[in-house]
Amino acid sequence: MPKARGRPGRNKGGRNGAKGETQASDDDVSSEVLSHYSSTSETASVPEEAVNDTVNEQMAQEEAEDKLKEYIDNTMHKSAKTRQNALESLKLAFSSKILSDFLVERRLTLTDCLERCLKKGKSEEQALAAVVATLLCIQLGTSKEAEDVFEALKSILINILTDKSASLAARHNCATALGTSCYVAANEEEDLASCLTCLESVFSASYLKGDGSVPSHNSQTQILHCNALQSWSLLVTICPPSKIQKFLENHMPKLPGLLCSDNVSLRIAAGETIALLFELARRTDQDYFYEDTGQLCEKLKALATDGNKHRAKNDRRKQRSIFRDVLHSIEDEECPEETVKFGIECLYIDSWVRRRAYDVFKDVLGSGVRHHLQYNELLRDIFELGSPLVLDAAAIKANKISRFEKHHYNSALFKARTKARNKVRDKRADVL
Repeated sequence: MPKARGRPGRNKGGRNGAKGETQASDDDVSSEVLSHYSSTSETASVPEEAVNDTVNEQMAQEEAEDKLKEYIDNTMHKSAKTRQNALESLKLAFSSKILSDFLVERRLTLTDCLERCLKKGKSEEQALAAVVATLLCIQLGTSKEAEDVFEALKSILINILTDKSASLAARHNCATALGTSCYVAANEEEDLASCLTCLESVFSASYLKGDGSVPSHNSQTQILHCNALQSWSLLVTICPPSKIQKFLENHMPKLPGLLCSDNVSLRIAAGETIALLFELARRTDQDYFYEDTGQLCEKLKALATDGNKHRAKNDRRKQRSIFRDVLHSIEDEECPEETVKFGIECLYIDSWVRRRAYDVFKDVLGSGVRHHLQYNELLRDIFELGSPLVLDAAAIKANKISRFEKHHYNSALFKARTKARNKVRDKRADVL
């Protein structure tokens, strides 16, 4: 083609042909160049988008950390309302996100803030500070920093818990905070023993009197005793076998008396604690025998079939369900199983020990418990879930259940539940 352009003596048709070929080839070249640049720009946009996403994530993280710093500063504000709002914000952040790296660097400042709120704050502020202290220990896990936080706040929590002049709302949360933070962060047997003794001194006030009568307490005091009993039973699960035997001797004769309480939460807590102690006793001694088992089972059967109309319908339903499980556990040595799904994983709860731990974390973390089960190393260690899974978007999408599958699963579950309830109703009709 370059030769044709250099020979003007060729005929017109030849020149036109060469010119046509030249235009076609130029068009091809230009189209190739354009396609090259477009493909280059497309490939260049992919890493550019990834960079933008990374930058956006970093900016969002920095903004979130700035807000957390502001909340921590506001816990020292002169206004009580501002302090309470700051504690509420910290409570929400700690329960819904994993912030251990951020908190390790600021644990001393935050511990001082919480100490001041607990010592000088009023009822609501003390109650919120106790919850935030618990969440801080859960965030820091089994590290030395968590132990330092617990050591700094333990005596204050005990003082508020045992102070009868303190508000009951603050004492409720301090009972939970003392048990949970000790369970998570205590590293000395003396700490465990002192917390157990303190909690025991609180809930034992609901034991039957010497003449066998039920002590009279208002509903808020009964909730305090319930929280103290639940925290005590949590700590019992990490005690050595020699201590378990002592607890059985001291408390098994008295705990059935709490089943006579007029507070449904306290009755349920007592029943679950009895089942827990039976489970721990059988782990230590397979031939464990409680001499008043027959009388205890009669009480449990009565509560499992309780139909007193003066009690709320929801309370009766919840009580019957729990005490059927407790009775089944004591008579047949089997714990009811439960499966908790989070992400693409499952947590199997197949013992009273595991159930007690899960219930505590569920109460403290609220709706954030599943997020913490996925990513919090402390919880994954406690429930033997292994290291947190690292999943890409494709893997997460592949494991999602479609709406059609969900509908069929729920329909099958509904039919099975209806059949089971009808069988129970038929049995009740036969009895009547």
